Amino acid sequence: MDDNLPPTGPRSPHQPRMPLGVRFVGAVMRRGRAFSVAHMDEAALARLQQLALPEVGPADLVLGRRPRSVQVERASLPGPQGDLPLRIYRPRGVTGTLPVVVAFHGGGFSLGSARQGDWLHGRVSAGVGAVVVAVDYRLAPTHRFPAAVEDCWAALEWTSEQARELGADPDRLAVMGDSAGGNLTAVTTLMARDAGGPPIRHQTLIYPATDLTERLKEDRSYQENTLAVVLSNEDLEVFHGHYVDDGADPEDWRLSPILAPDLSGLPPATVVLAGRDPLRDSGLRYAERLAAAGVPVRVEEFHRMPHGFLGIPYLARDSRAAAAAIVAAQREALTR
Repeated sequence: MDDNLPPTGPRSPHQPRMPLGVRFVGAVMRRGRAFSVAHMDEAALARLQQLALPEVGPADLVLGRRPRSVQVERASLPGPQGDLPLRIYRPRGVTGTLPVVVAFHGGGFSLGSARQGDWLHGRVSAGVGAVVVAVDYRLAPTHRFPAAVEDCWAALEWTSEQARELGADPDRLAVMGDSAGGNLTAVTTLMARDAGGPPIRHQTLIYPATDLTERLKEDRSYQENTLAVVLSNEDLEVFHGHYVDDGADPEDWRLSPILAPDLSGLPPATVVLAGRDPLRDSGLRYAERLAAAGVPVRVEEFHRMPHGFLGIPYLARDSRAAAAAIVAAQREALTR
């Protein structure tokens, strides 16, 4: 068990100043209220969900470009209620059987796509020398919990079953995800343990949403970052309302993996935290529970960064160090 956990006691009231590029993003989002899910009506949300990012375009100036050494192909897999789109990344010119990483995107279960992760997925593919399978799961509020869980579980099983055809080794399998995708990573990892497979060697949880209960509001990071860049408390409330039906059990660990009664027997974890994120403390609480259960866990915290910083790599310079830490951990787990 690693002891690389940041302190949980009171923090200085003087939070580190965010870099200029991140502050610019915050200013744009504050002035353009349409960027916030809290200010979108149903029609605007539906339009944004249907908006497909082009393979090359101005969005790459913010989201980042995948390395030229990595190619991507689009495919699909049979999901519980129809085909699910995939993006499959692989390093060019690399021969032999490769490790495989299944990736789940963020976006509050209501927004986002596999395409938005091109920069990070490409870095993982190139740095680890792995096939990366990124899935577009069904989005809320049209598809509420547990639709995303069912789709991500289907993607994990499909990847394990089809690994050989993908040129990958099903015994060298990892999962990763950011924000809502971090939640889905934790949940599917628990499901795989309980089901006796697929065998997962490593889990990467990037500023994960591990606690969707009212307990989240007791966290200091939630209280200190009410109007945080990228993700505000108001946004969190709206995302929760879209994803969780009134009839759902709030104590279901598939909603809040931190409520799982037993975290033992899980694969090693890397947990990436952002210091200026309302979800920072809930992610740390999950890391602490993993460590207490005997799971090797490493926490990488970037104190000046907001939630979602790996999605703006050219403006948030710490994204490079975070990506390097993720690649190093996955390479260690998957190439032995």
